[in-house]
Amino acid sequence: MKILFACGGTAGHINPAIAIANYLKEKNPETEILFAGNPNGMEAKIVPNAGYDFAPIKVLGIQRRISFRNIKNNLKAIWYLAGSSSRAKEIIEGFKPDIVMGTGGYVSGPVVRKAALLGYKTIAMENNAFPGMTTKLLAKHVDKILLDVEESKKFLPEGKEYVVTGNPVRQEIFTQDRKAAREFYGIGDRLCILSFGGSLGAQRLNEAVSDLMAWHLSEKNFVHIHGSGSYYGPSYYFDMLKEKGIDAHEHKNLIIREYINDMPRCLAAADIVICRCGAITLAELKAAGRASVLIPSPNVAENHQYHNAMVLANHEAGIVIEEKDLTGELLSKTVKELYENPEKLKKLSENAKALAVTDANERIRKEIISLYER
Repeated sequence: MKILFACGGTAGHINPAIAIANYLKEKNPETEILFAGNPNGMEAKIVPNAGYDFAPIKVLGIQRRISFRNIKNNLKAIWYLAGSSSRAKEIIEGFKPDIVMGTGGYVSGPVVRKAALLGYKTIAMENNAFPGMTTKLLAKHVDKILLDVEESKKFLPEGKEYVVTGNPVRQEIFTQDRKAAREFYGIGDRLCILSFGGSLGAQRLNEAVSDLMAWHLSEKNFVHIHGSGSYYGPSYYFDMLKEKGIDAHEHKNLIIREYINDMPRCLAAADIVICRCGAITLAELKAAGRASVLIPSPNVAENHQYHNAMVLANHEAGIVIEEKDLTGELLSKTVKELYENPEKLKKLSENAKALAVTDANERIRKEIISLYER
């Protein structure tokens, strides 16, 4: 079987495709896989590093806010779009895949649509609760649409084949030992907070978390692991804490990094997670069964992180604080209430675990195989 994946733009689109590819190869090493993506996107590095062939196709998204920079971007996007159809056809007919699968990002659109028009079997995967524009456009053309949650169906056209598979989660999330993880960080019986705002970081979240640290250092005995992000590295964050009278170097229970590169172990060790609401992040939270304080980014397409977060909130599996309401005082109050109410903390964790799809990779593989055998 030969599969062409089209994905790009963010790790949330790329990593699920790689997870699926890895699982397919594990089950059948003879599977041939090719990825199509933007040569200037992060997929151009991530995909080859994962060991897969990469076919470049230049695609840019249209920016809706009016500015000189966005007008310039949109003119370039239109130029790329004009040539994307012929380039997509070249990639598809050169590889001759049995199935073409898009997992999100602007590049998925022209590649998957061209494959459908050429008569190839196609799948679109939507990992957010609120489907993106690419999925909405592809829904009219593809053979199957795979969803993370049931709630997504109400935003998509009727009469199509929708299958709820969940999002693929790296296996390390399931196999981490909580006791060993807590011993690694020397947590003991203390409450462990894990916080992060994504690989780049989030200023408002960083500021609120610094206030939270000031509170729990003076009031409670916690261990706090925080990822500040590449825009706001540890030195920047240490300076922020100094303004609040905290020398982070003197407190071993503050573990501050630019990027959390051992997320499975950190999730295993944590009691409370404070984070943004990307689809894969939430899938891993559910898989680990962690109580969470969710702060959706308002700076994403169609406010999809808010919809992702509300799925957990509506199942009493997470607490949502919108960024417009976020303050250090509110965040500290929320954490304090959880700390002082262990039954609520336990219930949030249990409800999150109940939402987890532990066999998403296998569900997705079965849908691919069933389409292949039609």
